[in-house]
Amino acid sequence: MEQIKELRLAVLIDADNIPYSNIKGMMEEIAKYGTPTFKRIYGDWTKPTLTGWKSVLLENAITPIQQYSYTIGKNSSDSALIIDAMDILYSGRVDGFCIVSSDSDFTRLATRLREAGMQVFGIGEKKTPSPFIASCNKFIYIEILKKREKPVVTNTATKKIVRTQVKKIVPNVPPPVSTVAAIDNDLIKLMSDSINDLAEEDGWVYLGVLGNLILKKKPDFDPRNYGYKKLIDLIKKVKEIEIDERKSGKNNISHFYVKTK
Repeated sequence: MEQIKELRLAVLIDADNIPYSNIKGMMEEIAKYGTPTFKRIYGDWTKPTLTGWKSVLLENAITPIQQYSYTIGKNSSDSALIIDAMDILYSGRVDGFCIVSSDSDFTRLATRLREAGMQVFGIGEKKTPSPFIASCNKFIYIEILKKREKPVVTNTATKKIVRTQVKKIVPNVPPPVSTVAAIDNDLIKLMSDSINDLAEEDGWVYLGVLGNLILKKKPDFDPRNYGYKKLIDLIKKVKEIEIDERKSGKNNISHFYVKTK
């Protein structure tokens, strides 16, 4: 799928609604879409529940913004994030925003930023309410960003034996893939309808164009949600869709076209 690059992004993180355990994966994902110009995280840092965040902020050059909870049960950090977002918007120093939260309270903010011509990326957990997801240009689930840990040898006496076993076994065992969705009738219908919306008289559609339309219809669409790195790998598993690989240029670059059977 086509990606938006070289955007100046404001990365705003809601510490109260996002786990700190995979901050590295989140920042690597954000880097695919642009350069983080602002990196701020909001929360009441006097709370023990945010202690885990403190150890990763310096490593990722994220600026913590202190926001006290004025009333029990109310999250005042949401308001601080929204105010900062609007200040950054009017500064004219960014091209887009990345809102890292699973809270639907940011739905109106995302909508307002898009009305101002900003690209809005969302990152949150699978539990994120659909209104916030729909208000973003693209939404990425944290669950698919988790890294697979490498095996560690701790017993020096058996170190040589363990290395031999890993060398023989690991290449033949595919690494576990985190998924948050399954290929179902809804996905197949989304793909088929999108192909029919774009198809020329011969019924074929360029894969890149199809991916862009699907993302506009469903902002949280991502082949990785289904366990596949690329869209073409996912479509190969959908028997209702036919694929045509066409090569062009001196280097025989592959271009994929699809149509419904």
